[in-house]
Parts: sequence; C-alpha cells; structure tokens
Amino acid sequence: MGIKTAYKGYQAYSYLKPGRDYPEYEFAPWNWVGEYLVPLTPEEEKRVEVFARDNIVIALHEHPTFFPKDIAQTVPYNRDGREFCAYEALSLSYIDCVFDNMMDGTCTITSKSGWKWTDVLHDLGMRLCDIAHQDFLVQCKRVEDIEQAHQCGRIAWVPVMEGAGPIENELDRIDILYGLGVRMLGVTYSESNALGNGLKEDNDAGLTKFGKAAVQRMNQVGMLIDISHCGPKTGRDTVEHSAAPIIASHVGARSLWNSKRLFTDDLIQAIAARGGVVGIESAPHTTMTKTHNTHDIDSVMEHFEYVANLVGIDHVAFGIDSLYGDHVGLHHVFAGHLSKQDTSNVEVEYEEVPYVKGLENPTEASKNIVRWLVKHGYADSEIAKIVGGNVMRVLRQVWK
Repeated sequence: MGIKTAYKGYQAYSYLKPGRDYPEYEFAPWNWVGEYLVPLTPEEEKRVEVFARDNIVIALHEHPTFFPKDIAQTVPYNRDGREFCAYEALSLSYIDCVFDNMMDGTCTITSKSGWKWTDVLHDLGMRLCDIAHQDFLVQCKRVEDIEQAHQCGRIAWVPVMEGAGPIENELDRIDILYGLGVRMLGVTYSESNALGNGLKEDNDAGLTKFGKAAVQRMNQVGMLIDISHCGPKTGRDTVEHSAAPIIASHVGARSLWNSKRLFTDDLIQAIAARGGVVGIESAPHTTMTKTHNTHDIDSVMEHFEYVANLVGIDHVAFGIDSLYGDHVGLHHVFAGHLSKQDTSNVEVEYEEVPYVKGLENPTEASKNIVRWLVKHGYADSEIAKIVGGNVMRVLRQVWK
C-alpha cells in the first residue's frame, strides 16, 4: 500500500562505491521472515487504508537500518561506523515520523564498551551525511516537520540518543546534541552514568545532582526526555524534576511480566500524571505476559491495553524497538551491551522465539498496530491518539 509517494528509489550511501569506499556486507532482506499481516475483513481493510492516508503515525522508538544476513558480522559492521538506513522498506510503511535511536548500546566503533562521545558523533555525522544526499527522509527539528512530511508523502526522521552516558559531566554536550538535531535523549541506558542509575543495577539511588542539572538543561533547550532504561527511582526522580512532560519510549507493564526491563504501575501513573506518554515495545522477550508467555503481537497488545486501562488512552503510544534483520540474533551477539541477562524474568520459564510475529520490523509493525486496533473495535479517534496524536501533544509542549 504505497502512501509514501515521495520515495524515488534512493539506497543508503549510493554516492559512494562499495568495496572501495566502505566494506560491503550482505544484508538480510527487510522482511527476512516473511510478512505477516493481521487478517481483516474487506471493510476493515478499506478503513485501515483510509486511516493510514489521513492520520499521522509516529514510531516512537526504532532502529530503521539493515543488519548483516550473518548477524555475527554486526560487530565489524558497526565498528566501520556506517549503518545503512532501509529507505525502501520505510517507504512501504505507514510511518510519518520515525525516532531513530542509531547504534545505541552497539555503538562500538573505537571501544568494545561503547557509548564514547566521539563514536556517537561519528555515528550521527555519518547518517546526517547520507540523509543530506536524499529527499525522502526529512530531518525533523520541529512539530511542523512531521505535519509537512505527512502531507508530502515523506517521513520525518528524528535522531535520538538512547542514553546520556556520552555527555559525561559536560552539560553543554546537551546543547551540542540539540544543535546537531538530536531531539530526544535517554537519561541512562541500562548502565549507570553521571546522571543516575540504569535499570540493570541492583541498587538505585536516583538522579544525581548532575542528573538534576541535566534534566533542567534538557528542559531549557527543548529536548524530549526518555526514561525507558532508568532504574525505578531515577525514573521517578526525572518525572518529578522535569518542568515538561517526559516519556518512556519503549517499555511495558511489570504487572504482566516481572522483568526489570518493564515499568511498575506507580511509575507509569507518575508519567501520565505529569502529561507524559508511555510507549509499548516489542524487543524480543520483553513484553510477554503470563497468559501469552510467547512473544508476538498479542502479548504486546496485552501490555498496551493494560497501560491504556491504567492511565487512559491519552497517555499510551508505541515504541516498538525493531529493526531490519535478526533481532534475536543481535541480542545474542551483544548480550552484555544490551543487558538482557540482567533484566529478564527469572520467575517464569518461557521458550525463546526466533522473531516477534507481527512486529518484527518497523514496516510490519506500523501496519499491524493499526490493523490490530481496527480489528479489536477501537474508534478512529482513539487510534489517531495512540499511533501519533499523544506524542504530537507532548512534542508541542517540549520542543522549542
């Protein structure tokens, strides 16, 4: 269903010669497991088609890039510092705005430990160069860019940094990131940093004094704050110290699946009480439930409905956290960096899935979220809030 009419066939880094200007890798097909679509009646299909054409869809947390077919090659691929954006696959999606979290915990260009300031700038600069050579993705700096992209059949691209570790103890680096176009910053990744404690830590002392100053600076420059990987006290402190609404871009409900990666009811309620938004994710083996202890679209949507019932439809969105390639395999390759072994549910046995059926990549996810909501009787006005409107409301309050 081609609603992204501005795409003209550009492929990432096509202004360079593979094998001479950069090492060449064989990428997995964007729909490497085949495309699964939530089945609908003809009437529902028509409704989805009209909805996707007329409404803004925001992917609040994604990694819209190709990964090597041999997923173990991701280590040298990332070390080369040039991820390939999947422009054509994105053109087949419903997405009007994508929050791109870049290499996040796998940004290991010069250090096997990752998260170095020079590395994340390298990652960002390389992608900005590629973005500058095409006209389908538009770098998004303000809310109006999202609206214009939707009207023109383009996609607004928002570069994001998932954790603030690279700013070290330099507040001005927040300004630098904003100046380069970064519009959302995570307080911590799973590891602790100068701002506060990450979710994999055994003890969480909350925001540091520097962390409180960083939150204030993010408010001042107009940076959206994300607490998805924070420890519970650090996350709660961020909600309380921020003068603007904050988000959790990609989480789920711990009441449904007891994992440190997911949020408690009181933290979800605190975010909503201050006007924020909770994005539901589907990174492999995160948003399962005791009734769906395999990971697929139905378990993810159980988390969505739980959060929507807990805090209301105005405070929920989706940050699926997918990519174009073998996500489960990527977790195995980067297990230490992505902190899976420190956050998983140890109380309930479950069988590992090879992929998350229905939400395996940004293209499939953008379609199936709308399809699932239509199939389950949600009104168009409700769906419009869930897939874009709620995030747009927060952005209008935060971005400057």
